[in-house]
Amino acid sequence: MSRSYLNSVRIEELKSDLSPKEEAILTALGELRLATAGQLERLVFASDSGRDRRRVLQAMTDAGLLTRLERTIGGQRAGSSGFVYALSVAGRRILAQGTGVPVRQGSAPGSPFVAHTLAVAELAVRLYEAERRGLIEVLDFEGEPHCWRRHTGPGGGQAICKPDAYVRLGIGEFADSYWLEIDNGTEAPSTLAKKMTEYRRYFASGVEQSWRGVFPRVLWTVPDERRYQTVVDVCSRQPAESWQLHQVVIYDDAIATMTEGQA
Repeated sequence: MSRSYLNSVRIEELKSDLSPKEEAILTALGELRLATAGQLERLVFASDSGRDRRRVLQAMTDAGLLTRLERTIGGQRAGSSGFVYALSVAGRRILAQGTGVPVRQGSAPGSPFVAHTLAVAELAVRLYEAERRGLIEVLDFEGEPHCWRRHTGPGGGQAICKPDAYVRLGIGEFADSYWLEIDNGTEAPSTLAKKMTEYRRYFASGVEQSWRGVFPRVLWTVPDERRYQTVVDVCSRQPAESWQLHQVVIYDDAIATMTEGQA
């Protein structure tokens, strides 16, 4: 689809033709950035047939609202559920209407970015599945870059704390909030320590506490026990007022941790 074709009239036409489920898909990808067809099906099409799910995703791709990456997740047996989707320029322009945020043509993401982003998306899907089971209420979920926080850093300069996601959950009468850090075991301990320093400085700024009344727990998810020990060791070397901000769990235990074992 050429850029000249994507004028404001065409964008408005595409927007007006959206079904509620198509709107939900655009919104989800606007927050998650990438998701597999299987993840989108679990998130949006829980009660629909597989044929209906595939039809909607194909129609949105044909209409130029979605882009399908030239790779699948899970190998050939995953079939169409392993296709990875992102918003097209048209899809992003629809979401950006009225915000004043410019939309530019994106570049093809690399494999590490795709793997990390899909891991964040999977946690989001599992949280919404827990909500459908009546275990929790997802009060807020922000992916990157919406979850990033700007504050005044050392020396008065501008600093940014960059979580992978922010989530606030309602559990009974209480609300718990977390910054999510999805660790795939690829970063050096020094990089992890630098990230923890970012959180310590943001905590010290008091910005989040003034805004929301609480500083979220930083939940690090790791792939295995060996990486768990690595991240815990880095946490333990943080200053006393900082390491208590952090919690480390195996990735598959993250939902049970956030839902207090109810999932």
